[in-house]
Amino acid sequence: MQYRNNAIDSDVLAVKNLAAQSGFFSLEEIEVAAELVQANLSKGESVSGYSFIFLETKQGVLGYTCYGRIPGTETSYDLYWIIVTNSMRKRSLGQQIMAETEKAIQKAGGRRLYADTSSRELYIPTRAFYRKCGFEQEAVLKDFYSQGDDKVIFVKALDPLSSP
Repeated sequence: MQYRNNAIDSDVLAVKNLAAQSGFFSLEEIEVAAELVQANLSKGESVSGYSFIFLETKQGVLGYTCYGRIPGTETSYDLYWIIVTNSMRKRSLGQQIMAETEKAIQKAGGRRLYADTSSRELYIPTRAFYRKCGFEQEAVLKDFYSQGDDKVIFVKALDPLSSP
């Protein structure tokens, strides 16, 4: 297994497939996930604002994160997506990809990482995952996604990387 941070053409379909097979996302959300990869490929990371960490083997992409600096802030970043293929869940790959993502953000000067998710029961494991990774629940926006489906916002303070 190896990490890669540059998106390639085949990642558009890989991301779409990962999102679809996860069982968590609507068709609209699946399309958005693929569109973010396409935006990175067509506009570049600096213009699109979308950065990626892919975990892959010779067989393909096992998981990825999509993240970016929050415009108008100095050191805050959003985690837009994190997905690990269903066949590799419960093997700490999500935590490993998250750690790699945090390192990349710290290297870029990031000090706070935000992640948000749904309050629906389906997302109980997602909220537990963020807590396990050291995130704290920061806010809840009532009825954000739909009636009874709140947006739960998590944050993690990142230590600055030490200079050698």
